[in-house]
Amino acid sequence: MLAKLKMVQEEMRRRMHQPIPIQGKWLWHVVNGYFNYHAVPTNFRSLAAFRTEIARRWRRVLTRRSERSKLNWKQMNRLLDEWVPKPRILHLWPEKRFAVRYPR
Repeated sequence: MLAKLKMVQEEMRRRMHQPIPIQGKWLWHVVNGYFNYHAVPTNFRSLAAFRTEIARRWRRVLTRRSERSKLNWKQMNRLLDEWVPKPRILHLWPEKRFAVRYPR
C-alpha cells in the first residue's frame, strides 16, 4: 500500500495545477483500480485506510496550490464523496469462488 501511495502522491504533485474535475477523474480511476484488486473479504479496514490516506494527501496538494487556499475538511469531504469511491468488498470468499462445478 505504501508504494502505491507514494506513486499517487508523486503524480498528484505533478498534476497539482490541473482543474479539480480532471484530478478527481484520474484519482477515481486509481482508487477504483486499487479497490478492484484488493477488495477481498477481511480487507475492508485496509481499503478504508487507503482511502483516508488518499484524502489526506489530495487535501495537502490542493491546499498548496496558492497562499490563500482555505480548504476545510467539510469541503474536502464533499470532493471525496464526488470523486473518490468508497471501499466495498467485491470478491467472494475463496470457497465460494472456487466451488464451481463444470459438467464434463
